[in-house]
Amino acid sequence: MLKSVENALHTIAGLFFDRAELWHTLIYLALIILIAVICDVICKLLINKLLLPVIRRTSFEWDDHLYDKKVVSRLAALAPAFILYAFLPTAFAEGGSWYVLADRICKVYIIALILRFLNGMLNAFHDIFNEKEELRHYPIKGGIQTLQVILFSIGFISIIGTIIDESPARLFAGLGASAAVLMLIFKDTILGFVAGIQLSANHMLRRGDWITAPAHNANGIVQDVTLNTVKVLNFDNTTTTIPPYSLVSGSFTNWRSMFESGGRRITRQILLDVNSITFLDESELLRFKSNFLIEEFVSQRLQAIENARAEGNSFLAEELRVTNSMLFRVYLENYIRQMGKSNPDMLYMVRYLPMAEKGLPVELYLFSVEKTWKIYEGIAADLIDHTLGITREFGLRVYQSPGSYDFQTLKDCLS
Repeated sequence: MLKSVENALHTIAGLFFDRAELWHTLIYLALIILIAVICDVICKLLINKLLLPVIRRTSFEWDDHLYDKKVVSRLAALAPAFILYAFLPTAFAEGGSWYVLADRICKVYIIALILRFLNGMLNAFHDIFNEKEELRHYPIKGGIQTLQVILFSIGFISIIGTIIDESPARLFAGLGASAAVLMLIFKDTILGFVAGIQLSANHMLRRGDWITAPAHNANGIVQDVTLNTVKVLNFDNTTTTIPPYSLVSGSFTNWRSMFESGGRRITRQILLDVNSITFLDESELLRFKSNFLIEEFVSQRLQAIENARAEGNSFLAEELRVTNSMLFRVYLENYIRQMGKSNPDMLYMVRYLPMAEKGLPVELYLFSVEKTWKIYEGIAADLIDHTLGITREFGLRVYQSPGSYDFQTLKDCLS
């Protein structure tokens, strides 16, 4: 059939000029190009008028991505290219220089179209994977970019082999001798590829993770993970790009597990003036029975002291005495448990840290159920506000270094 079409085209060209003449060849070439153009137009009409409405009506999303990334049109573009490859060399005498040139140009053109089609397929797969919730957070882009590098490397060597009429296999074999040079040239790409596999296989990093990498001044959300860079949008709206192998060889903090857990940790400290810490007698303890957060503790402690005295155990009665700082600590633990914005199922406590010259450090340790930064900071601030405000009710003072106001007050008292 192919031969009959060739003869028909030569017959049409022969109606105008003899087969041996140059004009016969030019008319034959024009007919081939015309057929290729007509084929391209028909393919585009079929895609836009018949295939596109079907794609838009289907419930699938992958076919829309294949169309939007021009995968279908790039595949259709191969049809005119194969027509040119089939008929164009026959316009010239076989074995001649013009025949060889036309044959190689057609082969290079077909290889380029195939590369463009496969690249569009990879880009479409990337968009399809990004739409799947279970795959969205994986660094798929780095793997696809790796495949694109391999694809274009093979395509480039195939094109070079076609131009110089050399087997691509022999060219690949020759690259082995220059492996050291290639490794030097593609060092970042190779390191990024290996690091990307490690980050993905070990679930160390995903798009959307909040990471902190002090060595790179990065503190924000991972926007993109590519073959050579990890793009981080910092909280001050600056962008930091980090080589993937730097994250693997160095260290960084990923806050993903915090978001996946039941709470975000809050640790805050206040300093109590040790001169304000004192024992409370029974009458002072009775005053706190009206507070529902420590009512049970006060009642149990008063009952225990009374029982110790009734048994004549003076040491136990002395040991059960309550300081205002102890009552303050019990109050804060009950407050944290019932505040509604902390997770009582996770660790929470109020503890003393080693005392220093600035007073007795009291640390509040808990986990907030809210993990968003602004809400989290608001909960921590409310907790400190309440803690500072309630200290006076227990007869405690918060320590702070003397400031200008303190010296002015002292001056006014002395004057």
